[in-house]
Amino acid sequence: MLEKNKAIKLTEETAREWLKKRGVEVEDIAQLVYYLQEKYHPALAIEDCLENVERVLSKREVQNAILTGIQLDILAEQKKLEEPLQSIISVDEGLYGVDEILAFSIVNIYGSIGFTNYGYIDKQKPGILQKLNDKSTGQCHTFLDDIVGAIAAAASSRLAHRAADIE
Repeated sequence: MLEKNKAIKLTEETAREWLKKRGVEVEDIAQLVYYLQEKYHPALAIEDCLENVERVLSKREVQNAILTGIQLDILAEQKKLEEPLQSIISVDEGLYGVDEILAFSIVNIYGSIGFTNYGYIDKQKPGILQKLNDKSTGQCHTFLDDIVGAIAAAASSRLAHRAADIE
């Protein structure tokens, strides 16, 4: 059991470390949650958003999605994928969709409201999402932008469910 707990801890630590290495802070994701929820919760504090992001990041399936997506982005940057996948991921081809499918595994955690939140934030691309979508940096974030948006959407859904329970 101790070995399993070590592996779980390593997975979470690695996922969080990789997010930071790719320029994403937990606070950036909390800002997205605030963006999604501020009009529905007038007394919303950024600390509430942070707490919900932390809870989402503690989920194993979220950590696995982070590790998988970031690894594929890095391999695309290093030109280590076979064609045609290399070109598809490198340019973030609009009809690819697998990046969104990976994000949906996160969005699903807190119910169907996550899909609405995700679709909205994916179109708006506020905050860190705008930065991740900047193709001029030389970095590939085909998967990461969708993963970050999905984490924010899931945290927003969690926040909305908790608020409804309180009301």
